[in-house]
Amino acid sequence: MEEHFFQCPYCWEEISMLLDPSVGSQTYIEDCEVCCNPIEVTTIFDQYSMITFQAISIEQN
Repeated sequence: MEEHFFQCPYCWEEISMLLDPSVGSQTYIEDCEVCCNPIEVTTIFDQYSMITFQAISIEQN
């Protein structure tokens, strides 16, 4: 597992997530550990090196 730090797209606090570099690409939803809003996380790894990380807000109705 690899720890990755980034800013929450809602509250702008720095948070971290544990990512699995053995999975080539994945998209999933995880809540911010500070404000609890859902974040869509997309990661792409190539031979255990991260080439893409994206964390975007999910519009709630």
